[in-house]
Amino acid sequence: MKKSLHTSYLAAVVFLVATLLSVNAWAEKRIGFLMFSDESRYIEAAKGIKEKLSEAGYTDSNTHYIIEKAGANKAKAAELAQTFASAKLDLIIALGTSSTVIVAKEIKNVPIVFSVVYDPVEAGIAKSWKSSGNNTTGTSSQVPMVNILDNLKLLRQVKRLAVLYTAGEKNSEATLKDLQKMQAKAGIKIIPVLITVNEDIDQLLPEVLHTVDGLYITGSNLVNSRIAAIVDMAIKAGVVTVSHLEDLIEKGVLVGVCADSYTVGRLAGEKAVKILRGAKPASLSIDVPTKFDVILNLKTAKLGKFQIPSEFMNTVTRKIE
Repeated sequence: MKKSLHTSYLAAVVFLVATLLSVNAWAEKRIGFLMFSDESRYIEAAKGIKEKLSEAGYTDSNTHYIIEKAGANKAKAAELAQTFASAKLDLIIALGTSSTVIVAKEIKNVPIVFSVVYDPVEAGIAKSWKSSGNNTTGTSSQVPMVNILDNLKLLRQVKRLAVLYTAGEKNSEATLKDLQKMQAKAGIKIIPVLITVNEDIDQLLPEVLHTVDGLYITGSNLVNSRIAAIVDMAIKAGVVTVSHLEDLIEKGVLVGVCADSYTVGRLAGEKAVKILRGAKPASLSIDVPTKFDVILNLKTAKLGKFQIPSEFMNTVTRKIE
């Protein structure tokens, strides 16, 4: 009899715990989204994350989303991170390297899932790709530089590639470093071009373009804010432009080898779901997509009268008219 009562008691306890866990799992969740800017890559990634959460049952009926945009302003991002720190959130989604660095520094007691971050280890967000070692995890938009340079060779035999970057912009610096590591193997001389203020673009770029045959656009916010002028200068100089950021190709850069931001977002969404169901961020690896788009801006090709070899066209997966 005692054994039967003991068994019944244990069964009741197990049922109670399972019920409490179930209730907790589906109690209203509070999730904060911090987007560094209105760039389409962040918007598409956020869309992918929210769709993945919705598919897993985290809908508007049981999930309260707080979505904030920093307007490409680090000071604003820091203010929003402080707001999130006191908002009693269950999860924070950070989109972009700059916003993730700021949020991860400010908040240590709430899980953070990031996306559209070029190199989280180089940026100091995570200890390794296998495990962040802290309260963060997420997905990267990093494209192997060998893919980009190999495709660039199919387009034109580039010997000198200028790289526009901004010191202090972690993703911009990391892109430059990755290109420099590849220059000997690729047989391409990498020419770093430091852009510190807006005027540098008008003063330095025209001279640089006379000495190179390719121009790489990194994820620098300062550089990206002048992308139309930069592309125009490059077209007039007959210099091809390239990037790993899909929204820059949409804005006029000639070619890109890019991770699809929506797909990168959905991968991050999978991690968000696991965390809301109890997983620790450090137990989840930081992932990159396995497939990339080769994008060609046909309008820029026409304006610059760039000859596009058929060998390169065969690799193109997306065209921008």
